[in-house]
Amino acid sequence: MRKLVQTFAIALTAIFLAGSPASAVDAATALQVLDPDNDGTIDMKEAIRGAKRVFRAINPDRDGTLDAAELRGRLSAAGLEAADPDDDGTLNWREYKRLVKAMFEAANPDGDGTIDLRELSSPAGQRLLKLIYL
Repeated sequence: MRKLVQTFAIALTAIFLAGSPASAVDAATALQVLDPDNDGTIDMKEAIRGAKRVFRAINPDRDGTLDAAELRGRLSAAGLEAADPDDDGTLNWREYKRLVKAMFEAANPDGDGTIDLRELSSPAGQRLLKLIYL
């Protein structure tokens, strides 16, 4: 399973690089917001909590899915297609959470289960922040 997640993360990383806007998120500010226990890292639970806030905030029609327009600036069209296993053109919460988990793994190259400021500042960390930070 871990191998599948890593493969998925690598594929998504390539897709993000091809279609993601260049605007950078201030990793230090994001870390302060996403790290309520103030340990200087984001763990998976904190990342999922942030993802839930983003999902709700960018879903103004409250239909429980995110389409390309709602994901604009956060996920490329190719990224949406790759993360959409049922090919309905949207991501429901379960699909979005699966994407966040894969991107978390991609942003955590040392595999310690937490993402620190250095990792958040990396290209993979920046892509993750687009999914978990407003």
